[in-house]
Order: sequence, then C-alpha cells, then structure tokens
Amino acid sequence: MSQSRSNSFLAPGAWLGLLGGGQLGRMFCHAAQSLGYRVAVLDPAEECPAGMVADMHIRAAYDDAQGLKALADRCTVVTTEFENVPADSLRTLAQRCRVSPSGEAVAVVQDRIAEKAFIAAQGIPVAPHAAILDKEDLAAADEALFPGILKVARLGYDGKGQARVSTRAEALSAYAEFGGVPCVLEALLPLDHEISVVIARGFEGDSVVFPIARNVHRDGILAVSTVGGEESGSVQAQARDAAQSIAQGLDYHGVLCVEFFVLQSGALVVNEIAPRPHNSGHYSMDACLTSQFEQQARVMAGLPLGSPALLRPAVMLNLLGDIWYEGQTQREPAWDEALAVDTAKLHLYGKHDARFGRKMGHVTILGETLEQAHHDAARVARALGLPDINHD
Repeated sequence: MSQSRSNSFLAPGAWLGLLGGGQLGRMFCHAAQSLGYRVAVLDPAEECPAGMVADMHIRAAYDDAQGLKALADRCTVVTTEFENVPADSLRTLAQRCRVSPSGEAVAVVQDRIAEKAFIAAQGIPVAPHAAILDKEDLAAADEALFPGILKVARLGYDGKGQARVSTRAEALSAYAEFGGVPCVLEALLPLDHEISVVIARGFEGDSVVFPIARNVHRDGILAVSTVGGEESGSVQAQARDAAQSIAQGLDYHGVLCVEFFVLQSGALVVNEIAPRPHNSGHYSMDACLTSQFEQQARVMAGLPLGSPALLRPAVMLNLLGDIWYEGQTQREPAWDEALAVDTAKLHLYGKHDARFGRKMGHVTILGETLEQAHHDAARVARALGLPDINHD
C-alpha cells in the first residue's frame, strides 16, 4: 500500500457521513456496513429510507450549520446521496473533513448551463443548445433548436422541469410555466437509444468503469436497464473514454454516472452527469463482483477499488408506486408470483407510502445469456403488472 493511500485509509469501524436519506443512501449504508463501517445520515425527514438503517440519523436541513457540524465532528469523510444538495454545504464540510465529491464538482453538474459548457470544453459532444436566461434569449434562439426540449437549468430530475416544444411560441409558454427561471433549450436529436456509464474514481486518481447499461425511460423516469453485450465495441470504448475524461476534468472522487444518447448515425452525445450512484447502476448489486455502492464506500475509506466485472447478463426493472394500484384501488403487488422466477432479485426501499411515480424499489433479473435474462424479466414484468419490456 502506497504512502499516499495509507494516509487516506480508514479502518473498519470508522464513521462515513452521508447527506441525504433516500434509497441511494439506504443501499450505500448496507454496503458500507458490510465492510465494517458505521454511517451517519443527515436528512431533515423524521423517517427516511437511509435513516432507518444508518447507525445515526442527524435530523437537520442540508444547510443547517449545527447539523453539518455534528456530521463533520462524527465522520472523517462525507458524501452526498443526490445532486441537489447545496454545494455550499459540501464546501462547509470540506473545512472540517474529507468530502467526496467536492462542492466544486457538484456545483458544475447542478446547473445544466455550466454542465454543458464543461462537457463541451472537454471536447465531448453535447446536443445543440442555447442558454435561456430571459424571454429575449428564446426570441433569439436558432430556429434549428426547434423542435426541442426546454429544461430548467437547476433542480430538474426524472423528467420534471422539462417540456417538449415544437415552436418558439410553445417554448415561451413553457418558460412562463417554469416561472421564468434559467433554462436550456436543447434540440431534439434522431435518437436510437440511451446508455449510461458508471465510473468510480479514488482520491489517488485510480478508477474503474462498470459495464455499460442500455436504458429505457417512461415519462422521464428510468424503467428498464439492460446489461451484457448489446452495445458495439466502438460505442463502449467512446462512452468509457468520455466518462473517464469527465471524471478527470472535474477532479472527481467517488461514483459518477454519465448518461448518453446514441443517435441513429451511431454517434454519441452526452445527455447529463449524475454526481452519485445511479438508478441505472443498480444491476451491479447482483450482477457485478463489486456494486456501485461498495465502490462508493471504498473510495471514501481509501480502500482499493473492487472489480466491476459482470458476472451474468442482467435486466433491471424499476418499481414505481403505480404497481401498488389497480385503477385507483391500492393493492399489494404479486411478489410471490414475481419471485417464482428464480433468477429475480428484489430490492424494496422501505418506503411506506406508495404513490404514482414514486420509486419504491427495483428487481434485477440475471441470466446465463442476455436472451434468458430478457425472457425471465418479461415474466417478472407480467407478474407485477409492468409494461411489456419487449415492446420498449
């Protein structure tokens, strides 16, 4: 072990800190605790998925000075569970403890305008776009950006804060509905499919890249991720190289996801960056030697990164609160029928209130071949009342 690595190494039993108490934090807690670490979670909710399983739950706002001090006093290193945590909170924590990722890196990806400028500066293609700071910017926008998508620059996620616009008039109407906040107008591209790359990068610059996931979204929310051989070697190499360049350019430490559009021409365009473990990387919990959450804990503790090797092809199905309902009548999903498919691995997030569009869990289906994984995933989807994955 190098001297620099030994200086950052934390022995099991040390405390790791987490801003955010959602399902990503819950899965991080499980992974960190399995390595022998204790986890303190800061989240304002009285009850939250990560707080239920953490060793300590500090109930405070993300910018609460006393809460941040309590977290830093307890933990040697702190990470974030979601990208909309105040970057200034990460900067405040960095004065007292190690922070992964940095407030500076998170600040870039919190703002779509800054994010796209950063990606383009790395020499990586992004969709044609324009920054919209006022109505005059929309009036002056290039006609080639229509039809397009108007996206709020900050705090948008899972399709929220986005509107498809065919004309300038529609864009002006959507801009007003968004409250006149800064936005990005992005041209619609001839999309073939979407992929994502999860990368883990340590404090010493060491990194590993997970197998590429092909993703299907419904209503702006990830529905299905498939891993295990659908992408060409050229696309895989380009995507990995781009993710590496982005992580290095941000001087990023931790787990990062880069989402891409694959165009009908085969060209690759970056859609957005998530400075955290990602929904499309959940397959790694069952299908890889080391999960994205264990990698996050390893980075924080100064441990060597684990192998991200894929053990079997996999299909991950995202489970929303919708499947708890038949019409407007609430019911319990048919878990027994779904798990009669013996290649299925169920993960529920401990949320008691099932709502339409709310992420409640996921199920990963493994196969000896990708064809078998697809076949079994279709059986699970039918049992749970999910749309036919073969028609996505």
